[in-house]
Amino acid sequence: MQYQPQTWHEGNRFSLLPEASRFLPAMFDAIDNASHYVMVELYLMESGELADQLIAALGKAAQRGISVYLLLDGFGAMGLARKDRERLLDAGVALRFFNPLGLHSLARNLSRDHRKIVVIDGDVAFTGGFGAVDEFLKAWYEIAVRIEGPVVADWEALFRRLWRSRLTRADDKRSPESLPKQRKAMAFDDGAPGRAMQGRGYRYQAIRHSLYRQVGRAQNRLWLCTPYFVPTFALRRRLARAARRGVDVRLLLPGSKHDHPSVRYAGQRFYQAMLKAGVRIYEFQPTFIHAKFILADEWVSIGSCNFDHWNLHWNLEANQEAMDKGLAQDVQAMFERNFSASKEVLAEEWAARPWTQRVFEWVFGTLDSVITRLK
Repeated sequence: MQYQPQTWHEGNRFSLLPEASRFLPAMFDAIDNASHYVMVELYLMESGELADQLIAALGKAAQRGISVYLLLDGFGAMGLARKDRERLLDAGVALRFFNPLGLHSLARNLSRDHRKIVVIDGDVAFTGGFGAVDEFLKAWYEIAVRIEGPVVADWEALFRRLWRSRLTRADDKRSPESLPKQRKAMAFDDGAPGRAMQGRGYRYQAIRHSLYRQVGRAQNRLWLCTPYFVPTFALRRRLARAARRGVDVRLLLPGSKHDHPSVRYAGQRFYQAMLKAGVRIYEFQPTFIHAKFILADEWVSIGSCNFDHWNLHWNLEANQEAMDKGLAQDVQAMFERNFSASKEVLAEEWAARPWTQRVFEWVFGTLDSVITRLK
């Protein structure tokens, strides 16, 4: 399908919320103050402390008459216990699951809803890389962005279309099919342009095409944070070209504290070529960095997409893009803090890495290549 840009909307406000200590209270406060409806769409939700907090907040809202809808991925929510699903339903929360695993094609089972969307009353939205699993409380570094203004309607539209999709189903008849009438947010005179970008697997990769365009247009800086650095050849080539023409290209990637070490090794096989082209690579040290955000001059993208070939090929993804000087400054400051907490990979040191490291790169890189050819 040919790439068609999604609509930019003027008059939006964006607030960067780095770390769970900021974005979780902000989301729970918004849910607590909802007047009409709450819509939540997540990939990961597992029984535990954070799930308990979310269930309590959604249940409290539903019991005071707010229409509450929770849409979870059928695979990512397999760790949500039956008793917790019952708690949601008993409280009046409408609960549906996207594409539960079944006896159908492998391609369909591999297609997951990886988006993270929270919409309150059509006025406020949140997105990022968060989920309702306990790792997000302390173990993983994550961020979110709070969104106000006309672009909120697009985030709500994404949720509504998937809620009604034939690939979603309710486990219980207590979950209603109907959704409330959509409300529209006001535009702010001092607001900034923004658009909600989505990806739908290999058929529609608007997020990928938008990133490629920004890499090609960047004049001064291109800083990218992703937890799973297994990029497509096209992205690697564009990053190298940008660095060679003098753009400050930096990658913020996880260090040894990684939830999938094999993926880290598979991505490290590209380090040498990136470093040779002039790309600077930083490995975050304090915790596993699960966030996905990009800064290209003053263009910002924050959301669910990891920019690895797996996400781009199979998953439903969504990112908030903005041309907002204030947000860009906040993201720049966040990057700089994280660079300071990272170890820079230097070309001469990487060239002298031990043979055991090279073996792991080869083994997991070969496995990644095989999987890629099977798509």
